[in-house]
Amino acid sequence: MTSGTVSSVSTNEIRVAAAQVNTTVGDIDGNAHLIEKWIKLSQDQQAELVAFPELTITGYPPEDLVLYDNFIAANKIALHRIAAKVENIVALVGFVDSEDGKLFNSAAVLHQGKIVTKYRKIHLPNYGVFDERRYFTPGEECPIISINGIKVGINICEDIWEPIGPAEIQSAAGAQIIINLNSSPYELGKHRHREKIVSDLSRRNHVYTLYTNQIGGQDELVFDGGSMLVDPDGKLMGSSTRFEESLLVADIKTDPKKKSLPRQQNYRVSNKTLAEVRKSLTVEIPTTKP
Repeated sequence: MTSGTVSSVSTNEIRVAAAQVNTTVGDIDGNAHLIEKWIKLSQDQQAELVAFPELTITGYPPEDLVLYDNFIAANKIALHRIAAKVENIVALVGFVDSEDGKLFNSAAVLHQGKIVTKYRKIHLPNYGVFDERRYFTPGEECPIISINGIKVGINICEDIWEPIGPAEIQSAAGAQIIINLNSSPYELGKHRHREKIVSDLSRRNHVYTLYTNQIGGQDELVFDGGSMLVDPDGKLMGSSTRFEESLLVADIKTDPKKKSLPRQQNYRVSNKTLAEVRKSLTVEIPTTKP
């Protein structure tokens, strides 16, 4: 995992955006241009952070396309090309990472022309329409990024559906905001279930949760969006119109006193795990305010 530390200006407010976009599986160049367009739209709204859906660059689900080395290479080249253009905003972009012959469903943190760090999806669904374990290797780390002193935990889709997952580890280590990148397909009534999952997670861990989902279709799958922001009390602060591309923008005022959750609320999170997250995996990003 890439990490580093730079100076920052501390504040407890941040403007975030969820880019609910319609990607096309396999169209790496088209998806890259789409990402660049919505980063610019987010900057026009003075957002300091914008989150895109799961596997934004490749489209979801890429399936057997990820078995081709040239496809993986092209998606990485596109990521670096996007990163080079990112200034004065933090962008969270989904892509396929690779290392030692293994593939990872990943999210990159882009800022000031660089890939600052990465997150690799830990919980890979392998039921119904999902067969991610066929292609991907689970990640092992739960990094936190610090933006102007505000700690943000990043994870991907299925990771928040687990009772004790990366979000619990990150919030226990002091994360004030959880950002979850998704490609969650439509089912009748599923958007209400998603809202409950996100609400319960936010309330349980006393964090804001920004949930971003894609729209569009791929083969038999239809994606309905429904991106949302939920506050630490589990209340819905805002949501995107379903089945439409949109940019959800919201201002978050965090609690600067939050350090970590009471230990009894994180009974499965070891002190060693918390220490690793706090000391080794926290990446500080300088101010992005204009």
